[in-house]
Amino acid sequence: MSKHQLDPTKWVDLYSDYLFNFTIVRVSGSEIAKDLISETFLAGLKSKDNFKGEASERTWLISILKRKIIDHYRKINSNKGKAEVRISYKDDESEGDWLEERVSDPFDKTAEDTMENTELGLAIINCLGTLNEKQATIFKMKTIDNFDTEAICNEFNISASNLWVIIHRARKAMAECMEKTWFKN
Repeated sequence: MSKHQLDPTKWVDLYSDYLFNFTIVRVSGSEIAKDLISETFLAGLKSKDNFKGEASERTWLISILKRKIIDHYRKINSNKGKAEVRISYKDDESEGDWLEERVSDPFDKTAEDTMENTELGLAIINCLGTLNEKQATIFKMKTIDNFDTEAICNEFNISASNLWVIIHRARKAMAECMEKTWFKN
């Protein structure tokens, strides 16, 4: 298997749209998404010497972006320090190093898959917009970002049963919205 190479001069052209679509469904607002992507590119540049070439460039950037999204939620956490997000990485300057455990690129798709996923992603974004902000954030954290139940409960100061009621209502609302918008075609 050949080693993957990094080419930071092409990151914006090759990955900014993909990273934006990945981020926009996980945070509230395009400006926040753009900021997180910029931070991801900067972190990638700073830690490029740690890239071993075992993962694809895009997979490596997505993994850094996931960490940036988690850090974003930690910063806006009103109960700072209460929520503990469990993720397997070293919390030090070698930001890109921890990713190398994840070798395959699960995002490798055909052009047809990509187009359908983009359309589906837009439908999901629109439907997420119909939820109230707290419900949408909790839904994204639990179902998209796979945050631990305890971490979400701590972050929002809610019980586990309250969390599941919120998730159930969000899923029901999302299903109804998707039925009207995506599945009608």
